[in-house]
Amino acid sequence: MQSHILEGGFANAPVEASHAFRAVMTAMARPGEIVELSGAQPPAPLSPAAGAVLLTLCDPDTPVFLAPSHDTDDIRNWIIFHTGAPIATAQDAMFAVGVWADHPLEAYSRGTAEYPDRAATLIVETDALANAGATLQGPGIKDQTALSLPETHAFQQNARLFPLGLDFIFTTGNRLAALPRTTRVS
Repeated sequence: MQSHILEGGFANAPVEASHAFRAVMTAMARPGEIVELSGAQPPAPLSPAAGAVLLTLCDPDTPVFLAPSHDTDDIRNWIIFHTGAPIATAQDAMFAVGVWADHPLEAYSRGTAEYPDRAATLIVETDALANAGATLQGPGIKDQTALSLPETHAFQQNARLFPLGLDFIFTTGNRLAALPRTTRVS
């Protein structure tokens, strides 16, 4: 294993993981709010924000799918070394990472009536995040907010599936925003 795979994890794992966990939970509770997190330095093209999410939420019982844009040996080995998470197919993944165009939405688990929590969470790497574009409404949003999304139709369809559906975390650099399945997009 190359030495750079061993690097890039949290320097002070308990503290940095708790800060990252809080940032992810804040973003999920307040859809569209852009939060910053730091601590991870994963191999490119994985952003520091996406790396921190994986370091915080993944473990040996959390299968991860790497979309073609992020399916590199360096990223695979980095995730396995730092989290123990197995690399899986899209159908079996609890988390998936990649750019929007590479995510096979129809392939991911949307949960079941008995276990809606078994749906996948997609980490979508973007070029930029801004509070502009699509309008968001729903739990955790006072009135409405906006978020730059790659499209709106897929998220509208996803919200109609509630309580089933996918959850999304958008990342760029050291910033992230979330779009849970409860959020209505227009």
